[in-house]
Amino acid sequence: MTYSVPFQLPPPFLKNQSNPYRFLWGFWLLLASFVAVPAQAQLVPEADTSAAVEAVVPDWAEDTLGRRTPRGAVQGFISAIAKENYDKAALYLNLDSTLQQKQHGAKLAHALQRLLDQGGEIIPYSLISDTYTGREDDNLGPNLDRVGSATVNGEEFDLFLEKTEDTEGGPVWLFSSQTIQRIPEVIEEADKPLANKVMPEFAVDTKWNGVPVGQWFFLLLIAGLAYTASWVLTRLVVFILRRSWRKAREEHIAGIIHAFTLPIQLYLALWLFIATTQRVGISIIVRQQFSQLTVLMGLVVFLLLLWRLIEVMSQYLQRRLTRKRNQAALSAVLFLRRGAKIAIIVFGIIAFLGMLGFDVTTGLAALGIGGIALALGAQKTVENFVGSVTLIADQPIRVGDFCKVGETVGTVESIGMRSTRLRTNDRTVVTIPNGDFSSQRIENYAHRDRVWFHPTFGVRCDTSPDQLRYLLVELRAILYAHPKIDPESARVRFVGVSASSFDLEVFSYVLTSDFNEFLEIQEELLLRMMDVIAASGTDFAFPSQTIYLGRDTGKSEENTQAAEEKVKTWRETNDLQLPRFTPERIESLRNTIPYNSQKK
Repeated sequence: MTYSVPFQLPPPFLKNQSNPYRFLWGFWLLLASFVAVPAQAQLVPEADTSAAVEAVVPDWAEDTLGRRTPRGAVQGFISAIAKENYDKAALYLNLDSTLQQKQHGAKLAHALQRLLDQGGEIIPYSLISDTYTGREDDNLGPNLDRVGSATVNGEEFDLFLEKTEDTEGGPVWLFSSQTIQRIPEVIEEADKPLANKVMPEFAVDTKWNGVPVGQWFFLLLIAGLAYTASWVLTRLVVFILRRSWRKAREEHIAGIIHAFTLPIQLYLALWLFIATTQRVGISIIVRQQFSQLTVLMGLVVFLLLLWRLIEVMSQYLQRRLTRKRNQAALSAVLFLRRGAKIAIIVFGIIAFLGMLGFDVTTGLAALGIGGIALALGAQKTVENFVGSVTLIADQPIRVGDFCKVGETVGTVESIGMRSTRLRTNDRTVVTIPNGDFSSQRIENYAHRDRVWFHPTFGVRCDTSPDQLRYLLVELRAILYAHPKIDPESARVRFVGVSASSFDLEVFSYVLTSDFNEFLEIQEELLLRMMDVIAASGTDFAFPSQTIYLGRDTGKSEENTQAAEEKVKTWRETNDLQLPRFTPERIESLRNTIPYNSQKK
């Protein structure tokens, strides 16, 4: 037989309820049930929902023994045997025609209690169906629910409830006739629980809440021994790990081991407590009362482990990011840590309420509506957070980078979870929300490997062609001769004739990423080029009208003649380096201009 809620569980959980992994499966079961509730509510239309509600409204009277649901039947049976009212307990058994006598039914109820006391068990109440139809996804059919197990003569068998109907047609859940037939009417004295064998007679005969008082003290002793044993075992394992595994002494591995130590210790103590109480024969009455507490404790252990793992991982990332001085990523880690802890607390509260029997569906629906309202109200905050995550992941800028964002130019001072601050050249601080920052065009000057030098000179329109050739040659010669100019990119071109000038475009890359050094080099190059333009006999053109008077000397005839003679000489010697310089000429010019490259 199998038992599944609300998904298929593995055989160890189904057949052997003492398996230590059953609690974890129980936690995932509850997680799945909580998550499934709102999803189902969204999938069903309103009209269908109301119809479904009307369909499950019972048209029969309430059963005074609480047997309308499987959980109610089990709780009623445990309550009856706790009061030693075995005649009432027999009413929870499906007795066939040969077992109708009350006295015989009471004996069977007592025998079932003895079987449960001697290593048998009942599933915790929170995992038993509390609906009229019972569990419908356990592959047992519509009229059977598995609620526990017991052992007779070394053979384990399942305990089932089966749904019957009363005279009004209402459901009544009883321990199945198949289960009753497996119960021996007489339990041998040798089969008495170990706890009763080792206790004195008065501790067995004196009862409180239907349980020998000695078992209550025995229960406390088992709890103390289980915790002590788990403490010793976990400390021993940690000691062996640190001695035998070198990585266990590293900071991050040691943190993970520390995070697991307490949850494993508590879980091991819980498992030892449950297994021992079952083996020594502690009454099912006591164990069933504690079953809900054990499930809650298991959930606490699970949430505690998540909490400690989040803390360890965040501290590890915090140390790394602090060393790298990545303040933006550090802020994101701290924000996500707080969010994860809040999620654990909220989930823990919902899970606890669900286990205690409260209807969390309404609360989850309200929480969903409140979450939507909160998300709409905090839309900009969420946008800024997503923007900060984008900046951290993509890293278009870092603290200290000089950049241009939109129309703002400045140095990045900090990248926070909500905004980024830039220090402008005016020494003011501009704060840009990260949502806007990540969506704008970002130009980062800090990543340049060289700087572009590209002035355009407009010379007078009365400049002769030979003067232009002179300028093209001499300006290029300056670029090729300078040691901080990339010769592969260097060029000077006559690019056009405008209304008031002839335009010469200079294009080259300065071999530096330091902007201050670039300004020094640019200054020197511009001054040298101004000297060349003046030496050519022409001058810069201005966007204005020129009125030539008789006293205006016009162009310098001497300089004009000298430039033209020089161009004539280049032609005669076939040394006019147009339209491009020869490699030999470029090599002869390399580094012929003295340049002091010492930085400030």
